[in-house]
Amino acid sequence: MSLIYVLNGPNLNLLGKRQPHIYGHETLADVEASCRTLASELGHELRFHQSNREYEIIDWIHEARENGVGIVINPAAFTHTSLAILDALNTFEGPVIEIHISNVHKRESFRHHSFVSHRADGVIAGLGTEGYQLGIRRVATMLKTQKTTDAKWSTGSN
Repeated sequence: MSLIYVLNGPNLNLLGKRQPHIYGHETLADVEASCRTLASELGHELRFHQSNREYEIIDWIHEARENGVGIVINPAAFTHTSLAILDALNTFEGPVIEIHISNVHKRESFRHHSFVSHRADGVIAGLGTEGYQLGIRRVATMLKTQKTTDAKWSTGSN
């Protein structure tokens, strides 16, 4: 089984308690449980982390370079501020999907810019916590497509 990392930024530990009118009533533990179930159904393992500290997210991205095949990341407020997370993601060779529970484009203007989007292979915003499952599905699809393409090249069937 290949390992997909799901990384969460600051304040997501308060999911379900903080601004439920924006982020919903589901907790991060609920999101993790549904992500684990889906990843298993798709034949993948999951590492699910949350931190309010930028350096821990960077460390997990570095860990993913060695152990992971894809990253689904909700960088939260670090989306708009962290060149360091962008730099770390730029060292990762697998698919990266950026997700946001709320539609950041309907919110304050400072939320409209994402450093992470410069590296992300896709961005999911405004679909609630379902965005996590969609991100995992997209990583799995990208990995399957990559394996098929790699197999064609290695067998010379192109």
